[in-house]
Amino acid sequence: MIRPPLPFFALLAALVLLSDSAPAQQTASQADSVVQPNVLWILTDDQRYDSIRAFNQMLHGRDMSELGYVESPNVDRLAAMGTTFINTYCQAQGCAPSRASMHFGRYPFRSGVYEFEYHNNNAPHYKPTLPEQMASLGYQTTHIGKLGVRLKTVTGNRVQPHPIYQTDLNFKQLHRDGLTGWGKDWFYEIDGIKLDPPIKQLRFFVTPDGEFEYASLELEKRFPKYAGSAEMTMKKYDLLRHFTPTKPPAPDNGSILSGVSSQPAGKTRDGWYASLFGEYLKSEQQPFPVGSQTFDGVDPTKPLFCHIGFDFPHTPVLPPGDYRERFQQHIYKVPQFSESELESMPKQMQKQVKAGYSDHFTDAQKQAMIQDYFAFCAYGDALVGQATDDFIRYSNDHQQPWVIVYVCGDHGWKLNDHGSVSKFTPWDIDAHNPIIVAASDKQAFPAGKVVTDFTEFVDIAPTILAAAGADLSTERFDYLDGYDLAKVTSGDAPARDYVVGESHAVTGPRAFIRAKEYVLSLQTRPDKRRGVDMQWAMKADYADLDPGLYHMPSDPHEIHNLAFDDDYRQVAQKLKDKLLRIVLGDGRVEVEWGPKADGTKIHRSSFATGAHDGKLEL
Repeated sequence: MIRPPLPFFALLAALVLLSDSAPAQQTASQADSVVQPNVLWILTDDQRYDSIRAFNQMLHGRDMSELGYVESPNVDRLAAMGTTFINTYCQAQGCAPSRASMHFGRYPFRSGVYEFEYHNNNAPHYKPTLPEQMASLGYQTTHIGKLGVRLKTVTGNRVQPHPIYQTDLNFKQLHRDGLTGWGKDWFYEIDGIKLDPPIKQLRFFVTPDGEFEYASLELEKRFPKYAGSAEMTMKKYDLLRHFTPTKPPAPDNGSILSGVSSQPAGKTRDGWYASLFGEYLKSEQQPFPVGSQTFDGVDPTKPLFCHIGFDFPHTPVLPPGDYRERFQQHIYKVPQFSESELESMPKQMQKQVKAGYSDHFTDAQKQAMIQDYFAFCAYGDALVGQATDDFIRYSNDHQQPWVIVYVCGDHGWKLNDHGSVSKFTPWDIDAHNPIIVAASDKQAFPAGKVVTDFTEFVDIAPTILAAAGADLSTERFDYLDGYDLAKVTSGDAPARDYVVGESHAVTGPRAFIRAKEYVLSLQTRPDKRRGVDMQWAMKADYADLDPGLYHMPSDPHEIHNLAFDDDYRQVAQKLKDKLLRIVLGDGRVEVEWGPKADGTKIHRSSFATGAHDGKLEL
């Protein structure tokens, strides 16, 4: 069941505020005399910051998105309970590299994870992930939902998964068990008949009765009894799949940008994540079944670190019917796009726009896409409230301190912004993802405080580790690139003049540096061959770097590329020099991983050690 949000002041009155966090400790054995807080880390997927009313108010002085109506009472409540880091930016605008940066606490150029490649925990530069470090501090570690960290163990010629959480309620097995409204998987058998070859990434829907409804033209070719099933699901669930101007919509292909869930609220994949978390907390030291699997419940004698990776509002955008119907009552302002923008747009960013092009959609299709996206976000907000209420209740019942870290999206999402959907670019709508930290320790994270300093996703790991008692000043943690957000809150961390990141997915290798007024992005590599010509950008012509420069105060939607404007040449030069010295020369790592590589061959570049000092004068 999805619970309605508790009235804010009633909830605050019910909270038992526990003692302040204890001094930092290094190991579980040293922490015997202190009470380590339970930690809940919530991460959503592809969520725009303007889907949250509190963030709109903090950034723009309005409750609603510029596009129109949004609702987020539970995240708004978290913001009132804790500290919001409103100018947080992700390091990479793709799911896997962004999640790697959070779990490793390292920039992509230092972890070597730039897109969706696998990486090897036996590589020479590897450091333990956040949950592995938390386990070493005495925590029980649990993950529920989507993870997206593509870590492997390579031993000789053997490659196998490397689990990083002690307990993992993984979404893939959940949807195989039918605990979802939608899924995709490799099917090796249909109706008791073995498939040779298997059908790759077969899409399916699950009805409230547990029946699977397939959407695959390949399946229809092999099994005539399913003829027309893909078209049937498209109509039944009112699906809008992404399509290009030259290719009409397909019933079994293309990201689902709009539609209705086959399951009611609470029984979708995300609904199961929230309810399973509650079941986990109630089943203290007792096994509980989840589909075909059985898991052990929480151990209240140990501090808990739990990460919930919600799927919403990632495609398929399928809000439950009641949410969808309610949001269809609202008319949205569709972001406008002019083809003239392409004339000055960097070629790499044009590549993403063309791949996710949406400006050819009809007005009705654009409205449905935006309505369902914000409806999905509102539904997810209810689940966030359910999970946080259960977590606070569990912690208070056991008289244990607690910390909640809420991250609004692993990156953002375009809704016809720049004429496109999807993510993958350094534009603000793809990269700006605020964080809220709420805790029983109100000195560390004061209620209702808004921090406007630049913060980054690499700050998440050190923040959680410091809250758990880790001494970040020791050599054990010197690989971490970020700051403890408690120190950012108190003013004890150095202020950043800029944030940086790099991603190679869809656009190709591209890095960005964002300062207070300007953002510059550049092509960093001639191609994706790891370890080849790593300093290419240092000697390439300026035009070959495919620069994109935007002045945020005068151009908040980043439409007008000033990279070749003579009036901004000096600004562009300073940003270019700073960015390239950081991402190419201050501890850069590139890893060979592919059909003929095992992820252990590392290439390094350190010609500008110390370039990333947080200081920038323009």
